Amino acid sequence: MRKVLFIEDDLDLYESVKSSLERVGFRVIGANMGRDALDLCAKEWPHLILLEFILPDVSGLEICKWVRAHRVLAETPIIFIGARASETDRVVGLELGANDFIVRPFSIRELLLRIRLHLRPPAEMAPALLWGGSLELDQNRCRVLQNGTQVALTATEFRLLAFLMRHSGVVFSREQLLHEVWGDRRSTLQRSVDVFIMHLRKKLEVDPTNPKLIRSSRGFGYSFDPKECPMAVNGIIAG
Repeated sequence: MRKVLFIEDDLDLYESVKSSLERVGFRVIGANMGRDALDLCAKEWPHLILLEFILPDVSGLEICKWVRAHRVLAETPIIFIGARASETDRVVGLELGANDFIVRPFSIRELLLRIRLHLRPPAEMAPALLWGGSLELDQNRCRVLQNGTQVALTATEFRLLAFLMRHSGVVFSREQLLHEVWGDRRSTLQRSVDVFIMHLRKKLEVDPTNPKLIRSSRGFGYSFDPKECPMAVNGIIAG
């Protein structure tokens, strides 16, 4: 289920749009103040952000700049909503990294078309090949090599490793990993993340009790951060 963060201080408009989006299968989370929106972004990791151009406490432009500067959220589509439609407003919003600007009043049908357009898979996905430490992960072939030797991973192990490698150095909580790797399956326990991390370490780490690839941040979560791990060149450990 795709998650939309809707930041809007007009409560009537918020409820109307929220109800319409949920009827067609989106999950909508919301904030009526800009400062609350920043916390929700970091906690919920939305797939798309609907952002009121003018908010009572923090400018929508400031929120847009914050999202674009965030290491993980930077590629999240942002659609500005505004009662003002001056060329300057639209240009400034787009220059700061917004994907679209829709002017009130608008039809729900138009809004849905724009949301679906920006949630389409890109023609060219993120890099198919990922490297880190002694690992090479091929997303097209669903294959992981360590020092040139293929490692057998389950589908979930592969998705978990690929996600962490795509965001190397970023610490993710168990809740965030459940959302990104397992989706919205509420029956999956956070403990499952620990179990799959343990399986990956057994298969990938030289010493699973002293991991160099998949690291723990006590009280926060896990990250793929192989900075101290020697690189492999043609199957030979270098450095």
